[in-house]
Amino acid sequence: MEIFGISLPALMSQLLLGLVNGSFYAILSLGLAVIFGLLNVINFAHGALFMLGAMFTWMAGSYFGINYWVMLLLSPILVGIIGVLIERFLLRHIYKLDHLYGLLLTLGLSLLIEGVFRSIYGVSGLGYDTPELLEGATNVGVMLLPNYRMWVVVASLVVCFATWFVIEKTRLGAYLRAGTENPRLVEAFGVNVPLMIMLTYAFGVGLAAFAGVLAAPVYQVTPLMGQNLIITVFAVVVIGGMGSIMGAIVTGLGLGIIEGLTKVFYPEASATVVFVIMVIVLLVRPAGLFGKAK
Repeated sequence: MEIFGISLPALMSQLLLGLVNGSFYAILSLGLAVIFGLLNVINFAHGALFMLGAMFTWMAGSYFGINYWVMLLLSPILVGIIGVLIERFLLRHIYKLDHLYGLLLTLGLSLLIEGVFRSIYGVSGLGYDTPELLEGATNVGVMLLPNYRMWVVVASLVVCFATWFVIEKTRLGAYLRAGTENPRLVEAFGVNVPLMIMLTYAFGVGLAAFAGVLAAPVYQVTPLMGQNLIITVFAVVVIGGMGSIMGAIVTGLGLGIIEGLTKVFYPEASATVVFVIMVIVLLVRPAGLFGKAK
């Protein structure tokens, strides 16, 4: 069976690839949206912290024999601790300054982190094996469905929507939102706002590290792997609306699928389709699809 001259298995394979890429876009843009929405910081170090999640996973397996499932929990915690240090000693001093200062600071951090690992491991990709439990593929009739790639999609969706639920539907999320808009009022209720903001940043970069662990068996682990994704992820955040949690999730998944379909029908445009959509959205709705105009 063919659709527009493309065989159904080939089309489904590209859709799955687009959905996997979209899952990474969603979880990375979600972390960016959490940090910007609650801390008002454009975190350009996000790509480097995504890379750290994958690199820590590879290092733990290669040097210490720690398996994938342990690192799925441990790597976000380790990167979250690094996030605590970044927020406490660097970002906390620039919250009242223009967004440009935060962007430049986190860009510098990104270059520093990538430079350190590039000097140690070079730029060649480091392979990471798929967990034994998720090896192989399942025959679904029209195609063989790789088990690990479906795990990436399911795990990303669960984490993304759990994050959305906590921030938008719980008392903790209400405190987080209120703490960024009126910190003095929230402190009057006995809430430690600086600690809350610190942990929020740690959680946001922990999401990036979680995506890095998921990406380790899919992509080659390299110090530049975050650099290759972060520009597209920023475009996703802009299209969805800066600071919009649901916008980050829906737009990330949707653009991943659109990118996958573009590779089938017009491969030459696959690298630019996201940015074309970004320009169109900004012309029609400058605040983004889910953003609120100020």
